[in-house]
Amino acid sequence: MDKTAYVSDICSRAKKSSKEISLLGEKKKNEMLLSLSSALRKEKDYIIEENSKDLIFAKDSGLSSAMIDRLSLDEKRIDSLAKSVEFIVSLANPVGSVENMKTMPSGIRVGQMRVPVGVVMVIYEARPNVTVDIASLCLKSGNVAVLRGGKEAINSNKALYSIAKKVFSQHVSSEPLFLVDDLDYAVVDLLLKQNRYIDIVIPRGGEKLIKTVSEKSLIPVIKHDKGLCHLFIDESAEKQMAIDIAVNGKVQRPGVCNAVETILIHRKFPYTAELLSALKDKNVEIRGDEFLRSIESGVKLASSDDYDTEYLDLICSAKTVDSIDEAIDHIASHSSNHSEAIVTNNYFNAERFINEVDSSAVLVNASTRFHDGGEFGLGAEVGISTQKLHARGAMGMQGLTCLKYIVYGTGQIRS
Repeated sequence: MDKTAYVSDICSRAKKSSKEISLLGEKKKNEMLLSLSSALRKEKDYIIEENSKDLIFAKDSGLSSAMIDRLSLDEKRIDSLAKSVEFIVSLANPVGSVENMKTMPSGIRVGQMRVPVGVVMVIYEARPNVTVDIASLCLKSGNVAVLRGGKEAINSNKALYSIAKKVFSQHVSSEPLFLVDDLDYAVVDLLLKQNRYIDIVIPRGGEKLIKTVSEKSLIPVIKHDKGLCHLFIDESAEKQMAIDIAVNGKVQRPGVCNAVETILIHRKFPYTAELLSALKDKNVEIRGDEFLRSIESGVKLASSDDYDTEYLDLICSAKTVDSIDEAIDHIASHSSNHSEAIVTNNYFNAERFINEVDSSAVLVNASTRFHDGGEFGLGAEVGISTQKLHARGAMGMQGLTCLKYIVYGTGQIRS
């Protein structure tokens, strides 16, 4: 089968399946997901074995330790995956809920019903857990998922897909999940032209992937862009809180999109030396301005490009600011509108930061690492949308639905 026929076959089958999947009852979908969580635990050795092939490839390819961490699946992470599926089961199904019902002067009753989007395609890199997260969220919200992962996780993705496919086939005749396992970039170009079959496409990955999908797609795109996240340490910030949040935001998992990349420090914050030292103790390379270099000799001089870089590694840029206004202006100029946090004991500065910083999540006295579907009570996430149309921020089941108007009448006609 040539590539055009290969892509057309997958997408047309996905569209054909979408009607049955959209009409599945909540009980059936929950049964399917509980079977999946059980199978993930049962097949953990197989998953780890296939994941090890990807880890060998990643190390041979010179991927960073942070990227390898994103790629890794061990028994603990597989159990966490299974638990996230179980949590999705516990969530209320948004499909079919009716909102804003009202009676108009004509006597008609008008409301809006939540319905599945239809066929959701996700193009992603590195993290194989995305395969399970999206499969589960799409199924629970009545959507069919078409997944195209990257070459660095191909064995892991195929293993997880084969487990899910086997489980789901025992419950329904239609296919709720498809994996595009041809890694030729030409296949992605063909997929992005399938607007006849695919309803939305969600790219998750690096800047190059996002740009390619956005420019080439004939399908509506929900961008899950890079995470150039900022932390602002206000002059009133409590010492240990500021240090803990900065270290957690940068160090806990540096290779993820909600990790801190730039730390803005108020010039009058009295514990800057201790903050920089704590980061250095965690092997963070700091690239900062001359003022910070005068405080900590190990700080490298930042270039202008550093403040626009998503490192995804144990590197961060840092800058001194003289006011909250300067911090907010810097964020507006350099942020990817993902996640920004402030550490402060000043209520008015906290409220200004929340109201004036235009990102998909703004946090006060908490790590940017909390901007996550699981941490926000969504069970898992399709990704973190950095745009403003349809869905913004951590995107769960509700973001995989849309509204249609429903009207009840008793024979009214319009005069």
